[in-house]
Amino acid sequence: MIFASSLGTVFEWYDFYLYGALAPIIAKQFFAGLDPSAAFIFALLAFAAGFIVRPFGALVFGRLGDMIGRKYTFLVTILIMGSSTFVVGILPSYAAIGVAAPVVLIGLRMLQGLALGGEYGGAATYVAEHAPQGKRGAYTSWIQTTATLGLFLSLVVILLARTLMGADAFADWGWRVPFLMSIVLLVVSVWIRLSMNESPAFRKMKEQGRTSKAPVTESFGRWKNLKIVILALLGLVAGQAVVWYTGQFYALFFLTNVLKVDDSLANILVALALLAATPFFVVFGTLSDRIGRKPIIMVGLALAAVSYFPLFHALTEAANPDLARAQEQARIVVKAVPASCSFQGSPVAREVDFTSPCDIAKRVLAQNAASYVNEPLATGLPAVVQIGTRTLTPPTGVLAPEGHRFEEASAQAIAQFKRDVAAALKDAGYPSRADPAKMNKPLIVAILFALVLFVTMVYGPIAAMLVELFPTRIRYTSMSLPYHIGNGWFGGLMPTIAFAMVAQNGNIYHGLWYPVVVAALTLVIGTLLVRETKDVDIYARD
Repeated sequence: MIFASSLGTVFEWYDFYLYGALAPIIAKQFFAGLDPSAAFIFALLAFAAGFIVRPFGALVFGRLGDMIGRKYTFLVTILIMGSSTFVVGILPSYAAIGVAAPVVLIGLRMLQGLALGGEYGGAATYVAEHAPQGKRGAYTSWIQTTATLGLFLSLVVILLARTLMGADAFADWGWRVPFLMSIVLLVVSVWIRLSMNESPAFRKMKEQGRTSKAPVTESFGRWKNLKIVILALLGLVAGQAVVWYTGQFYALFFLTNVLKVDDSLANILVALALLAATPFFVVFGTLSDRIGRKPIIMVGLALAAVSYFPLFHALTEAANPDLARAQEQARIVVKAVPASCSFQGSPVAREVDFTSPCDIAKRVLAQNAASYVNEPLATGLPAVVQIGTRTLTPPTGVLAPEGHRFEEASAQAIAQFKRDVAAALKDAGYPSRADPAKMNKPLIVAILFALVLFVTMVYGPIAAMLVELFPTRIRYTSMSLPYHIGNGWFGGLMPTIAFAMVAQNGNIYHGLWYPVVVAALTLVIGTLLVRETKDVDIYARD
């Protein structure tokens, strides 16, 4: 029963996370109308679109799961997920059909998010309602491994495809193969789910005519239950979500987009860390049956909050020591009048939307993944960029009459500034790519392992705890909404928000403040207000 539930869920997570693992390629294929920085942020935003709608999927499918059953509901979710993933594999790119490509892509991501909104609550509830008293943490922790295993599977398939067909062919058309393969996984998943039986707790309740007629109203229209939903979100899931996405996605994006590690090598290193850490989901889930769910989750949140900054600094030293050395010895400073600088983290911005010298300077540095500090100047003083001992003066962007491009002279001046910045960065020791020969690969894997270990602490016991917080008749609906608001909004938006924060501030570590603050707040609320649940008898609560 655990194997059948988990395998289908692994395939569903594989489908969902293919997009995240291929975000840089997706940016080039579907958002080519934007400049590179905006394209990547917008690709992450499209990635996040699937997360934004997850709570709505939780409401729709949670209601169905509490009314008609767990089994049939997540049979529907796998059909929606698998079909949407397959269509991404045959979707024409921006070069072929223009703006329709990203519009359809975002629509497919939203369908995937709706499906996933109904998947997790069903699988966790289904397994928990089969588990004997005192072993729910151990049993449901297998469901917790599925998200990581799905990510691992997606990385392995991408790595194999890229290796077999070559990097250029993969970036051109081969990236579609992992999406197209999902049709095979869909057939297997549907066959598995059709062979499963309904959970005994739900079947007994249905036979006795005690199923809820209005699970959404019962879950969120009554303060007694709504209060628990709010505490579950703010005192458990929000922190768990940002830790999950920092350890398993932001770390990958940070390696490839900031530290300039080769995509294939980064995937291998992350996959090794995932493989080594995944058993700890079951370790901490089992341990939670003995000492409680809450202590393990809170310790994981605390460790993440205090260690993220030193761990990501250490990751820079291990993965790109030349970059770490250049940042220490040749600081980059952008000096400008603050009022002349626009918000750099906009996901819909084009290069021509940034015309002031300050904006052009920051945009060029962001495109080079160069970390810089801001120094305000008095009004009237010209903006300058200091890279080590060199000082450069960024030009002003002058738009052509039609407003869609820079005037020729202005475009040439900006192009020259980009070349000057690239030369200055090179002279100051800033590398264009991370040198594999200088990497400390065992240390990189160890750091990534630590980041994923925090994930296993906060995520391993949480399914059992969410199940135990709510009564059987509205369990699917009640636990699904806080889980998917937390993981869909707080967690799913984490890479987008963090990279936007970095683009705006200039410091490559600035985005870490988001998960650190959210994890710390969840730690305080959870410690003070959320009760322990490991000894709750879920069968006595209908």
